[in-house]
Amino acid sequence: MTASNFLPFTRPSIDEPTIAAVGEVLRSGWITSGPKVREFEARLSELCGGRPVRTLNSATGALEVALALANIGPGDEVITSPISWVATANVVLRAGAKPVFVDCDMRTRNIDPERIERAITPRTRALMPVDLAGLPVDRDRLYAIATAHRLRVIEDAAQSIGANWAGRPIGTTGDLVSLSFQANKNITCAEGGCLVLNDEAEARRCELWRLQGVERRGDSWDGMDVTLAGGKYNLTDIAACIGLGQLPHLQTFTARRRDLARRYFARWDRALGCELPVEDYAQSNWHMFQVLLPEGVERSAFIGAMKEAGIGVGVHYPAMHLFSLYRKLGHGPGDFPHAERIGRSIVSLPMFPAMQDGDVDRVIAALGPALAASAGRPAERSVAGKSRS
Repeated sequence: MTASNFLPFTRPSIDEPTIAAVGEVLRSGWITSGPKVREFEARLSELCGGRPVRTLNSATGALEVALALANIGPGDEVITSPISWVATANVVLRAGAKPVFVDCDMRTRNIDPERIERAITPRTRALMPVDLAGLPVDRDRLYAIATAHRLRVIEDAAQSIGANWAGRPIGTTGDLVSLSFQANKNITCAEGGCLVLNDEAEARRCELWRLQGVERRGDSWDGMDVTLAGGKYNLTDIAACIGLGQLPHLQTFTARRRDLARRYFARWDRALGCELPVEDYAQSNWHMFQVLLPEGVERSAFIGAMKEAGIGVGVHYPAMHLFSLYRKLGHGPGDFPHAERIGRSIVSLPMFPAMQDGDVDRVIAALGPALAASAGRPAERSVAGKSRS
């Protein structure tokens, strides 16, 4: 299989006008935070219903600033999911607080709202839900719990730009909302993120936290002051220029991802024994198409067999409470059985807007032999275009 025939699990779609616009930024001599950042923030604010939006150099940075804005610190607890990129919990530790994991719902693979209230203690200060693969957590249930217990909500919506809950686009409602523009996300800046805020006062505090707490009075350097120990999280104009080129395609990208998901479901052979995601075309943005492999299938062998067939497969994500860092904090196997089942079996199959329908068929055709090879069973023929129940 040649490199040109390899189908990755994701690939960004960046058009020529965007590439040319980045060249213009480079030639302008202004490549750090400047006019393109301000323009990008204005367009993101429109996308988020007019709410203030501030860009940062990553969604991880956005979560760190959100925790600072919510005054989360030592002695506090933040409830979150064990199935996410590890940054979700790491930022809580870096704030000096304690991440409290709540097991997942096996159907959605998101944090289980029915389990959240049992984890709330007098030290709980915030909920940090994660929209895995772009499928939104139940916002109505989530905010009902937060309101009842007077908790902040920091939405880790890194994967869900373009998704919605009950018709309300993610970012247009809620408390603090972090979005990601990392290379693999539905729209990208190569690297970057943003934080959707509640009002201009909070947005101003965000600006201080993202750039060393520096305030300026007038245009004079003599008017510079520092009012808090902020960090270095600012986005560059180069990254913002890529984002500006991506934003107009968001709706088209989302529609194409939904079409690809429909084809996966229509062509899938249910006899293979994999657990499919929730078939939601109204709310999910289909950031990833993820399935759980049958018990007994060796995931690494399956990924290797798919690679031999010229198809890339990702793992998003292992259960983070089983990482060494979190085992040292007292976690271990058996703590969150649903998350552990998801974490050891989940795979991300190819999903990106430039995929052709035939690419989905190619993935479907490779699944049966790859599963058989990784479980030591004879391969059954999978018939593309048909699904069995």
